[in-house]
Amino acid sequence: MRIYRVSFHNNGKVYQLHAQRVAQGDLYGFIEVSELLFGEHTSLVVDPAEERLEAEFAGVQKLILPMHAVTRIEVVEKHGQNKILDIDGNVSNITTFPLPPTDGRKR
Repeated sequence: MRIYRVSFHNNGKVYQLHAQRVAQGDLYGFIEVSELLFGEHTSLVVDPAEERLEAEFAGVQKLILPMHAVTRIEVVEKHGQNKILDIDGNVSNITTFPLPPTDGRKR
């Protein structure tokens, strides 16, 4: 079984999720991520960030992400921790893709 770690931008943060399937989407310019993996809850240590991600993506069969939002797709040996990382402009080398203004102005 292959395991993928997918990093993508979402609302000013970088999400890192693990999944069993990653493919080019049916829609041009989109990546499909499915069969998301979350940690087992058999240990006494519970990560609130992982629980938050699991709750956010509960019932999601497939993520369809715009290609420009995906920063990295890695094949990893084993399932790791899913995370939400803050983007710090002083430290991070990740820059969001420029988007058109959303305030209704025409240019």
